[in-house]
Amino acid sequence: MTRVLITGAGSYVGESVRKYILETSPKGAFQIDAVDTMGDNWKPFDKLRNQGVHYEDYDVVFHVAGIAHVNADPKMEPLYYKVNRDLTIELAKHAKAAGVKQFIFMSSQIVFHESQSLKGEVLTKETKENPNGFYGDSKLQAELGLKALISGSKFQVSSDVNLKPETAEGMKICILRPCMIYGPNAKGNFPRLAKLATKVPVFPEWHNKRSMLYIDNLAEFVKQAIERQLSGTFYPQNREQADTVEIIRFFANYFDHKVWITKLFNPCVWLGSFVLQPINKMFATYYYDPAMSKMDFDYQLVSFEESLKRVAESLKK
Repeated sequence: MTRVLITGAGSYVGESVRKYILETSPKGAFQIDAVDTMGDNWKPFDKLRNQGVHYEDYDVVFHVAGIAHVNADPKMEPLYYKVNRDLTIELAKHAKAAGVKQFIFMSSQIVFHESQSLKGEVLTKETKENPNGFYGDSKLQAELGLKALISGSKFQVSSDVNLKPETAEGMKICILRPCMIYGPNAKGNFPRLAKLATKVPVFPEWHNKRSMLYIDNLAEFVKQAIERQLSGTFYPQNREQADTVEIIRFFANYFDHKVWITKLFNPCVWLGSFVLQPINKMFATYYYDPAMSKMDFDYQLVSFEESLKRVAESLKK
């Protein structure tokens, strides 16, 4: 039996992965527990407090807790680093001390940067990380802190936090840099885009390519990563790239909504991109080179079209 602890109880990714692994594995192959990181329950068990986690009881820690990219208010910056970076590193230290074999960290594609124009870009193995916001930087610094645990090297952070160098020799660290994650009942930009398709009468025909990751494909990747005890940095994505225009077309057709898709409004997209950042997120071409996401196992089990059908069916409910 493989014993897994998910740090981030109740999260969409954590709960979806937990259910998927248990449903697709032989009975008794996995024991998966989850702990909330909002209070002190995630800390090592303390007899005086009579609470905390017995990390020594687990083989794998899957760390999904964090602050998502939902608020760019500068006042939130310290909290992003406290949660996305410091909490991640402290958890990894506790896991290492308890003899946990593998620590899986949910980072993000945004460690490279966020699209800020309509200029197309393909991320390759040669692309350097260059986050242009504190969300991406907090994730990248968490990655650097985890790597420092492996090497025992010094880790300098841009805050007053003192993170002493330690070694995580013997614990494998698996860093995932997924693109946009979506699925039935997920929150975020994708369900808003799907609902938009059922309301607007017209939509610009500005085609693009985006990397996306269906939740079941992510869950299969995590399952395989645990079973194979993977370590390193990985870039899971769907087999096919997404096109915003075709997503709109799919959901409009599925819900029998008539929408006129035309290039007449493309100049509005181009002009709006200079003043409205959401337009760049929606229409820019920005994706991983498919070669970065190929593995010696198949995790891209759900096609993009099938994933859209599943999301559409959930919106009906």
